[in-house]
Amino acid sequence: MPKERVLITVKTYPTLSRKYGEMVCTAGVRADGSWVRLYPVPFRRLEEEDQYAKFDWIEAELVKSGSDPRPETYRLVDPREMRRIGHVGTDKNWRERRQLLLNPSCVYDRLQPLLDGAKANTLSLAVFKPARILDFT
Repeated sequence: MPKERVLITVKTYPTLSRKYGEMVCTAGVRADGSWVRLYPVPFRRLEEEDQYAKFDWIEAELVKSGSDPRPETYRLVDPREMRRIGHVGTDKNWRERRQLLLNPSCVYDRLQPLLDGAKANTLSLAVFKPARILDFT
């Protein structure tokens, strides 16, 4: 099974699970812009050098989750084999982050396709760019 590279963009606070112990749920994007949700991740049990932050690249073998029907959900084949391999910084006005996350072919600017995808269980993670922001309250 080939290793995949994922740019981490989301990491939840650790929660306790009866089945897995303390775990985090993590999400990120592959280089092609497709989204991946990783669960369960035993974050605090990873080697310190492999404990990733947001906008770190990781490399790991992934397998589709058998217990979560959402299309983007995978689990690590062996969490001990996952490696942190790089970081995308904020240089040049976040240029590299914007290139990776705001690829026009991967950004939604209409809400209905997202709602339709969620209802059909074909989409549960995405980048949404609103046409207008009315307020922040």
